Formats: sequence, C-alpha cells, structure tokens
Amino acid sequence: MNEDAQLAGGDRAALRPFHVNVPEAELTELRRRVNAARFPDPETVKDFSQGVPSATLQKLARYWGTEYDWRKVEARLNAYPQFLTEIDGVDIHFIHARSQHEDALPIIVSHGWPGSIIEQLKIIEPLTNPTAHGGSAADAFHVVIPSMPGYGFSGKPTTTGWGPERIARAWDMLMKRLGYTRYVAQGGDWGAVVVDQMGVQAPQGLLAIHTNMPGVIPPAIDAAALAGAPMPDGLSTDEQHAYEQLAAFYKNVYYAFFMGTRPETLAGLADSPIGLAALMIDHDARSLELIARSFDGIAEGLTRDDVLDNITLFWLTNTGVSAARLYWENTLGFFSPKGVKIPVAASAFPDELFQAPKSWTEQAYPHLIHYNKLEKGGHFAAWEQPELLSEEVRTSFRALHS
Repeated sequence: MNEDAQLAGGDRAALRPFHVNVPEAELTELRRRVNAARFPDPETVKDFSQGVPSATLQKLARYWGTEYDWRKVEARLNAYPQFLTEIDGVDIHFIHARSQHEDALPIIVSHGWPGSIIEQLKIIEPLTNPTAHGGSAADAFHVVIPSMPGYGFSGKPTTTGWGPERIARAWDMLMKRLGYTRYVAQGGDWGAVVVDQMGVQAPQGLLAIHTNMPGVIPPAIDAAALAGAPMPDGLSTDEQHAYEQLAAFYKNVYYAFFMGTRPETLAGLADSPIGLAALMIDHDARSLELIARSFDGIAEGLTRDDVLDNITLFWLTNTGVSAARLYWENTLGFFSPKGVKIPVAASAFPDELFQAPKSWTEQAYPHLIHYNKLEKGGHFAAWEQPELLSEEVRTSFRALHS
C-alpha cells in the first residue's frame, strides 16, 4: 500500500487527508443555543417510562453549555490519520490506524445509530498495540473505521439507495482501495447489519466477521415479540430471557419507526441541540439509564464527555436527519438471520437489546467460529467496555492472522 502514490493521482477516488478543525464561532453558537434552551415540564413519573427525565436533560445542558470542551475530542480524532475518499458518488470519511506490527490483520469496524466513529476511538489502541493491553504482537490489527454515509464527516447521499447492502459493498471497496487483499469486519447496531450483509455478499478477501449484535432471532419469534404476544412455548431459559428483552425493547422503539417513515419531519434535530441530544440518548432503556448516571457522577462506563463528544459531532456536522434516513432506506429485519455463510464470531452482551442465545446464534450462523456470553456490557460495547470488546475481537480472529 502506498498512500502517497494514491494521493498523487488527484482524482476523487484517491485518499485525501482530513483534519478536524471546527471554527470557534460554531462552538460559540452551539453554547449559545444550549444555554438558551427551553425545557419541557418535568415528567409525571419517577422512572424512565416517559423518556429522558427533565433533570437529566438539564444536567446535560448545564455541562454542555458551560464546561464541555470539544477541542479535547478533536485532538483525539486528529491523533489518528484520517482521510476522505469518494465511493459510489459519496465522500467516505475514515480513520486508518496502522499497527507497528506489519503482519497485523486488517479490520474494518462499523458504527451504528446514534453512534459515530467516537464509539470506536477507545478500541484503536488495544487493537493496534495489543502488547500494551494484555495481548501479543500476533493479536495486532490495522484498524479502519469509516463514518457511515450521512454520518459524521462522511458525505450525505443526495439520492436514495444507500441502505446496509450498499454500505457493505462500499466497505469492501474501501478495504481494497487501501490495498488490503485479506481482512475481517466488525460491527454493532447498524454496523452489525452492515457486516452481516458483507457476510452475505462474501467478497473475495473477507475472511470472517464479528458482531456484537448478532442477527439471530427466528422470524416467528421476532414477529411475536414485535406484536407483544405471549412468549412462545418450548423456549430454553436463555431464549426466554432474550424474548423478554426483545419484547420490552419493541415497546419503546417508536423512534426507529418514525425515522423509518418520516425522517424529514425531524427537522428540529437540525435546529435544537437539546432536541438532538434528547432523541440520541434515548436509544433503549438500559442505555438511557447508563447515560443518565454519567451525569450523576458515576464513573464506570460512559462519561459525560463520551456522551457529549458523540452528540456534538452530530450537531457540528448537521447529520441528525441525514443519519436518520438510514432507517428509511432499510428493508432488512434488524435482528433476523440474513443467511451469512462465511465464518462468524459473536459476542452476546447482557445489556444489549437482547442477549443472543447460543442456540439461535448457531442456527443463524452455520460457520460460527466463536461465541461468548459476557457478564458486563451493553448496546454500545466498544464505547462502554472497550477492553472487553477488544479481547473478544482478538480471540475471535486469532486463528486468522497470517
């Protein structure tokens, strides 16, 4: 791989270096809007059943408008090589962090909604420099982390058709453009749907995928959970638990239905940073609890800065609506098997939308090379438990290193 040679060509398919440098005026305007926010009346319940508590939102706003420092995460981003390259008419932004170990295995890591490359920053060092994080040189990866089309610093599609299948093809094109002839892929949330599609497409050079949101729910089980039907008979203990988790999630998933049908109606996401924040932190009940506690001074897991780094990226790039369009584009089941035949590794975190049972995972992925049921971690695994996810990735792909 010779990046200088590719850059010398000057065409849109070349790798163009990218550096984050947000004008101070934009940060000043963001703080002005946050500090001028009008909040709704407090909820009439003592729990999270009506959504984001008013007190949580006001704590978030108080920190965001007075103490939060975007420049810290900007420096973290700029510490890694970043590029833009045009694929299928859309500029794709990505981090490309090569390991000092030249024999490292290339990996492309895909985020989801309401996520971004911010989620994966914590796993770059454990994967590229494993000897400093409990691994060996043989565990090293060259790490590629792209921003989804319509997200972050990637371009916003101006035509329809950018669903998970097309993104999967774009990721393979990106890896080949970087000169990688053999690689693996990892993803969670939308990233899990994308890597499943990469597995279905099985492009030459893709050795295996790892998912921390396995697509394994049998269609009849998924339909019953969505309809709020009684639990089907004959399920194992793990399957019953997964059904209960999924049914509970479906009771609060209407944000996804709204984005899937009327994304442009969410225009307020482009006008109100507090409105954007409220929608983004209410992805699922457990994640909301973890985020809310970060504003109460509890240190474990996500921090206030973690949460606001991600929301601020969405605000500064005005991608609240363009990111939501992915739900409108999608025609696939979020959690159902996709027909992946290549080798698959799966990690089942307990606070995921559902903890995938091994029985369903084996049925969905006939070439399952790794399965682990973890005791800690939720939907945003790379963000919340980066060491655990990094170790899962190392273990999953250890046999594939050259």
